[in-house]
Amino acid sequence: MSALHSKPVRKIIHVDMDAFFASVEQRDFPEYRNKPLIVGGKPNERGVVAACSYEARQFGIHSAMPCSIAYRLCPKAIFVPHRFDVYRAISQQIREIFSQYATDVEPLSLDEAYLDVTEQQAYQGSATYIAKVIRQAIFGATGLTASAGVSYNKFLAKMASDINKPNGLYTIRPEEGPAFIAQLPIGQFHGVGPATEAKMLALGIKNGADLKQWRRDDLRFHFGKVGYHFYDIARGVDERPVCSQRQRRSIGKEQTFQNDIKSLIQVKAILSSLAQQVWQNLQPLHYQARTITIKVKYANFRQVTRAKTYEQAITEDVLLSAVEQLIEKAEIGVTPIRLLGVSLSGFGHFSVAQQGVQLPLSLDTL
Repeated sequence: MSALHSKPVRKIIHVDMDAFFASVEQRDFPEYRNKPLIVGGKPNERGVVAACSYEARQFGIHSAMPCSIAYRLCPKAIFVPHRFDVYRAISQQIREIFSQYATDVEPLSLDEAYLDVTEQQAYQGSATYIAKVIRQAIFGATGLTASAGVSYNKFLAKMASDINKPNGLYTIRPEEGPAFIAQLPIGQFHGVGPATEAKMLALGIKNGADLKQWRRDDLRFHFGKVGYHFYDIARGVDERPVCSQRQRRSIGKEQTFQNDIKSLIQVKAILSSLAQQVWQNLQPLHYQARTITIKVKYANFRQVTRAKTYEQAITEDVLLSAVEQLIEKAEIGVTPIRLLGVSLSGFGHFSVAQQGVQLPLSLDTL
């Protein structure tokens, strides 16, 4: 019997707010609505796009892009500074809604979370209907839209949430999973970045069906330990639980480049963007960090890390300043770079999120 049918089918929802930061700004400032809006730095300064509205995305603008490039793509775009205190407060409202419907909630960032509703009795145990109700509750409480994906594991729930964005809902049922994965272009797999996509395409792996043809050990040889994960998801298998209480030793963000980079200005902009993303992802975890680390992997695969530890918990401003200082110690500017990363560690846990109540009934309907 396969892993899919050896135990009760799980019901996982992935909820992703639509253009969260930009949508909050458009909600609070009506003059920004239906206009290309960029949250982040100023167009004439060294900064990056933290988020952008769907109107801005039509011009090819995306997060982590230097603001100067975003301005060239859309000179009429509106640039506004971020308001993380506001985003965090709204995120807390949304998490309180999640706790009403899910037995386990795993926040990934301020605007994204996995929910396990396998044992939820409400709405006849329909995960799809529960996702619909959650989206309605979020809009009622915040005036913001969310997209949701429903499936029997985290990977497929994540993939499903992207299908009808924005303000959409999509369900991938157990019997539909294999066919969905088989036709999925490899570049659209969650966890496959540009560099991995290029490597897979070079190996003849164009979609999920191609990936499924590869042996487990061969994928491990070409992609390291993540090759095991690729082997499983090609078969619709993802046993990762939704973890409400997950004490992490570090949290980080990395970016691998399809084309190696060397420009110090570009390196600073990218590391600053990664640092901001790490900071945003730290907030839902209710941790405070004391150690900041940057990682640089050069084209010759030599890896350099530089870290700085503080006696007190760091702030976002301290993080951004420390990244600038660490860049100066990382020998950047001589050898081309293929990967950059920022991570935080040395955590202290200063609050405990309220957990949902475990329900006794196990239902099998997505």
